[in-house]
Amino acid sequence: MSVENQKLVKAFSTKDVLALAFGTMIGWGWIMLSGQWAANAGMLGAISAYVVGAILCVFVGMAYAELTPAIPCTGGSVVFSYKAMGYWPSVIAGLATAFAYLGVAAWEGPAFATAIDYVIPIKKIGYLWTIQGYDVYISWAAVAVIASIIITVVNLRGAKQAAIFQTIATLGLILVGALFVFGGVTKGHVEYTKPLFTNVEGFASVLLMVPAMFVGFDVIPQSAGEMNVPLKKIPKLLILSICAAALWYMLMIFSTCMSAPVEIRVNGTIPVADAMAYAFGSPLFGKICIVGAICGILTSWNGFLYGGARVIYSLANAKMLPAFLGKIHPKYGTPSNAVLLCGILSTFSCLLGKSALSWFVNASSFGVVIMYGMVVLSFIFLRKNAPDMVRPYKVAYPKFIGAMGVLVALFFFWLYTPLGPSPLIGIEWMLVIIWFIAGLICAAYAYSKYKHVTPQERELLLFGEEYADKKAS
Repeated sequence: MSVENQKLVKAFSTKDVLALAFGTMIGWGWIMLSGQWAANAGMLGAISAYVVGAILCVFVGMAYAELTPAIPCTGGSVVFSYKAMGYWPSVIAGLATAFAYLGVAAWEGPAFATAIDYVIPIKKIGYLWTIQGYDVYISWAAVAVIASIIITVVNLRGAKQAAIFQTIATLGLILVGALFVFGGVTKGHVEYTKPLFTNVEGFASVLLMVPAMFVGFDVIPQSAGEMNVPLKKIPKLLILSICAAALWYMLMIFSTCMSAPVEIRVNGTIPVADAMAYAFGSPLFGKICIVGAICGILTSWNGFLYGGARVIYSLANAKMLPAFLGKIHPKYGTPSNAVLLCGILSTFSCLLGKSALSWFVNASSFGVVIMYGMVVLSFIFLRKNAPDMVRPYKVAYPKFIGAMGVLVALFFFWLYTPLGPSPLIGIEWMLVIIWFIAGLICAAYAYSKYKHVTPQERELLLFGEEYADKKAS
């Protein structure tokens, strides 16, 4: 073969994988929105919305659960789509996945600076500009930029270092969450939780937000090439991570409702932190809550930067994007140029202020829709066209799972189109269009430049000797 296949280092243990997925899903949203969810739907209404949302995500998760141990190669949606549908569907899936991850990573910097500002007010020095009514200052942006650089360096220095960082931050998040639940149960009042239900419209408004809160379990397939985990464990880790995140969100809704009256948890500066401070009778506990939120931001940021870099690496290593993005660091064994690209984009977003958060969240959600759709289609096509493929785990009732997965993806898609209840606005569509145009231009350049790479060579680059189709020609 004229093309050399580089390999990532297998560094992730079972607990590393679970911390990566859970920590990536639990970011900043819960601390800002738990009170509003309960106000819209009532405590039990909001919890019920998360039960329904988790079930919907499990249908997509089941497709991942079968495909990941069957094709345990870095790239997730990239390798699934290539195996099932070929070159260009794989490119589309990879661009959508990278966009979904980097869109979320882009708003973690502003969220981090907002959280720090709550604990230790940041003096406003060096006015830069105003975006959506929010004045951005050099001093505020510098806090986010420094954090972004640290996250990038952690990812450059190796998967194990990223896993250690993720595990520590996830433990910090869980400890603060447990303290919040304890405060709600022991110091709160049941009367604060009323009304338990509001109406169907309120329930629907919470359900619409649920899909974005579960994005992150899909980083498990991105880490497949670096897992030191038995293949049969992977499906359990996928589903367990979704269930753990659902339990977390439900506990946070319960604790928020128990801890403070509705006016505190809806009108506060940072609602969950204000609710915790109210329950314990001290502003110190609001700051402690923010420490947990910061851990959540860091785990989500680290996970999405990690996942985005692996998707870009997978495409570039197979010469489906410019090859320099597929370079492996000779010392650390990480996709260094892909990590740097993701880190630069994440760092740049820190200059946009917290009012730009909604742009990135909503636009990246559209990438999630495409990513889920491509994975479910890959699951369906491979079941039909490759029935003899070795599958360490096979889902029961695959036709039902596939059909439900398609319906879930279409439901998510509808949410963000002009026909849905929360369509993307002009600047969000612009972000989507710019990303895909730039990505497709890079992919077209790679397609033209690397014509000498045969299908058999590309199979080896994507899947390695063990999982490549030896009959590719």
